[in-house]
Amino acid sequence: MKSTSYAQIIKTFNNGICFAHVAYELEKAFKIRNTGIQFNQYWDFESLKANINKVEVLTISGLWDNNLLDEAKNLKFIQSIGAGYDQFDLKALKSRGIKLANASGCNKNAVSEHAISMILSLTRLLHHGRDNQKKHFWRPMISDSTIREDELENKTMLLIGLGQIGSRISKIAKAFGMNVIAIRQNPKLGKGTADEIHPISSLNNLIHKTDFLVLACPLTQETKSIVDSNLLSKMKKTSHLINVARGGCVNDQDLLHSLRNHEISGAGIDHFNEDPLSENSPFWDLDNIIITPHSAGETRMYEENIIDILLENLSLLSSGNQELKNGVV
Repeated sequence: MKSTSYAQIIKTFNNGICFAHVAYELEKAFKIRNTGIQFNQYWDFESLKANINKVEVLTISGLWDNNLLDEAKNLKFIQSIGAGYDQFDLKALKSRGIKLANASGCNKNAVSEHAISMILSLTRLLHHGRDNQKKHFWRPMISDSTIREDELENKTMLLIGLGQIGSRISKIAKAFGMNVIAIRQNPKLGKGTADEIHPISSLNNLIHKTDFLVLACPLTQETKSIVDSNLLSKMKKTSHLINVARGGCVNDQDLLHSLRNHEISGAGIDHFNEDPLSENSPFWDLDNIIITPHSAGETRMYEENIIDILLENLSLLSSGNQELKNGVV
């Protein structure tokens, strides 16, 4: 971005940018850009709340609370750090004239690779290998072919969500020779690299075909608890569930019952309804699940990717353009 654009941003948002996150070093990454734009970072909610009245531009995710709106008198623009935005009160933002954009696409590589990694790990039993390594146990060869490592070629993936992340999952899956059946909100947008495209209303008629049910969809009223006992009961006993979407897309208790009773073969879960997962959760002790701590989107490039989107949107706003990259409100 040219320095003249930075000058226009400074003129439009003279209070600068506020970064708010418990872990990401956005302030450090932004400083390297040498934009001349003022900035600071708050690492906890209380610090953010104490200073929110001065903030015009807020870059945030997990620290957000809709109650902050009552004190955010100068807030003009929120750049969400994540792709999800269900934590924001969209009606309240709109009524106050506060623009919101999400970070859709900033971690499409990371999340899609995470999903495929889980599929590969479950197929090749890498999670069992790691457990055996800790026990110093060299597992003998397996006679029963039904419980050995497996291959992905000709396996069927049922993919819910064909946005930037889902599209890349489909592309990688096809490289492994998998059959990909995709479900998206508007099938008219096309199937991309998938073999088939269907509306979400067809889910129950397709589920029996799947070897891997992969969730890469946003959390909406339509997708809330979309994976429940009814759907799980229709899956093959040899099938797996992969969730790199929101935990709310899965009924945790129904999944727990299914895994305990081996109604499906296993699962790779990055996000639960309970986040973080409590120490006494029964999920920890299951052998047929791979758990990651909501880290599918984590990447060494995260800060850089977020700042790219943020600066593009600030340039658009300072030029009077209300159509933002990944604009929500």
